[in-house]
Amino acid sequence: MFKKARWLRRIDLPLIVAVLFLIIMGIVIIGSATHINTPGEERYWYVQRQSIFALLGFFMVFILMKFDYRILEGWGNKLYIINLLLLLAVDIGGHSALGAQRWIQIGPISFQPSEFSKLIMIIALASILDERMGKLNTFKEVLPVALYLLVPFALVLVQPDLGTALVFLAIFCGMVFVAGINMRIVGIVAGIGTMLLPIFWHFLKGYQKMRIMVFWNPDIDPLGSGYHIIQSKIAIGSGMLLGKGLFHGTQSQLNFLPENHTDFIFAVIGEELGFIGAVLVILVFLFVLWRGIKIAREASDNFGVLLASGIVSMLAFHLLVNVGMTIGIMPVTGIPLPFISYGVSSLITNIVAVGILLNIYNNRKELMF
Repeated sequence: MFKKARWLRRIDLPLIVAVLFLIIMGIVIIGSATHINTPGEERYWYVQRQSIFALLGFFMVFILMKFDYRILEGWGNKLYIINLLLLLAVDIGGHSALGAQRWIQIGPISFQPSEFSKLIMIIALASILDERMGKLNTFKEVLPVALYLLVPFALVLVQPDLGTALVFLAIFCGMVFVAGINMRIVGIVAGIGTMLLPIFWHFLKGYQKMRIMVFWNPDIDPLGSGYHIIQSKIAIGSGMLLGKGLFHGTQSQLNFLPENHTDFIFAVIGEELGFIGAVLVILVFLFVLWRGIKIAREASDNFGVLLASGIVSMLAFHLLVNVGMTIGIMPVTGIPLPFISYGVSSLITNIVAVGILLNIYNNRKELMF
């Protein structure tokens, strides 16, 4: 009995249950979003593939629980180099979809290295910030960390994948904040960044500029770049309080809503499960983030604190931007909803990230003797 109780203390069951809920919800909504507008046997392909890779992800979590997360610190620079090579491979020989070159094809399998690179950057940044914890008081001390991020950031930006590049910035900001960066430096950089926005605007692709413009006014291109936002708002609004029911949405089922099983899957939730269902999903996400913050606070060392903080920053930014763009308060950037949007690269990355959180929880302070 004592051994069983001690084993349970090492597992964050509430976090596991919350993540399982989101994954199962995602599989169900993917099935609903694709069951009409996908022909023949292919209509089950998305659900089957997402389910298989979800099981694979949890198998990887089981493996992750078998070793101490501190081993990752010694792999930080090696993983960073592997990450650069993968991103270079995409830029040189990757294949394109939806106007961006982001995927690598190996036989029948295609994957998106930029998704995996988010987690790799968290590990790499945690490794170099560990020794700089509380020592980010001058630009000279912050500059090496910023340059460390700049190379993969640039490689992702030229794919072009502005969404993932912004995720990198969110991870960086969250982790250097936890590492104790001088807030005066943050204020100066924010001010300079604001002044450089007009210059940055000229480096954006045409479709990226249009996405920002339709964020302010979707009606300037209602049948083009503004179409996604308009249809998403209609879908969410038509769901009202209780929704139209699974498999009974009109915008999603009749294919008015583009990317309804990937980037705009939250709009399907809003339409078919209503305000209640959408709020429930958000609350479960907030619970996952709260557990992540709790794990960061209880981590046994600075490396664990930084790892957990980076993962929480990544998930929080994904949630904010994805939900925000479906309801029209954020520009459309192609950022998926963690655990729910269809996409095996994203799903595996997020499940492994949760596995690292569980490992940190397993080795938290109160279990050390």
